[in-house]
Amino acid sequence: MKENLIERKSSLRLKGFNYTGNYAYLVTCCTNKKKHYFQSKNITESMIKVLKETSSQFSFNVYAYCFMPDHLHILIIGSENSSLHQFMKIFKQKSSFFFKKLCKDILWQRSYHDHVLRKEEALIDIALYIFNNPVRKGLVRDYKDYPYLGSFIFGGEELIGQT
Repeated sequence: MKENLIERKSSLRLKGFNYTGNYAYLVTCCTNKKKHYFQSKNITESMIKVLKETSSQFSFNVYAYCFMPDHLHILIIGSENSSLHQFMKIFKQKSSFFFKKLCKDILWQRSYHDHVLRKEEALIDIALYIFNNPVRKGLVRDYKDYPYLGSFIFGGEELIGQT
């Protein structure tokens, strides 16, 4: 009997956790082959629009997002019936569809990384970590100068007041 030569990757998800309900997540999605697709204003603004529409459709509050040149960070909190799997599936499908029309290429890597936040993890600390990603990468001196980050919950002045 031949051995199965197809290597299986281990799951990135928590065993026994269904990712549905009022939970907070830090999610990271990387672009296909780490290409710098999110340096384009047109592409990135289109992706922000898709993120806003999809998060609303699946009852997720986006506390923070940051489109880096080759990846996306989002800090989201679901409502009682919000499914992270469904949200991510549809967000990646919709964004990939629009991207393919614009660029004729594949946008995302196959999966995404998620971290389910524990109650003691402060949302503002995670949001500031996300917002300061462009600073750590040397793209800007101050996160307020980076055009592709924000929140669908808080306005700019509320975010600026947190630093």
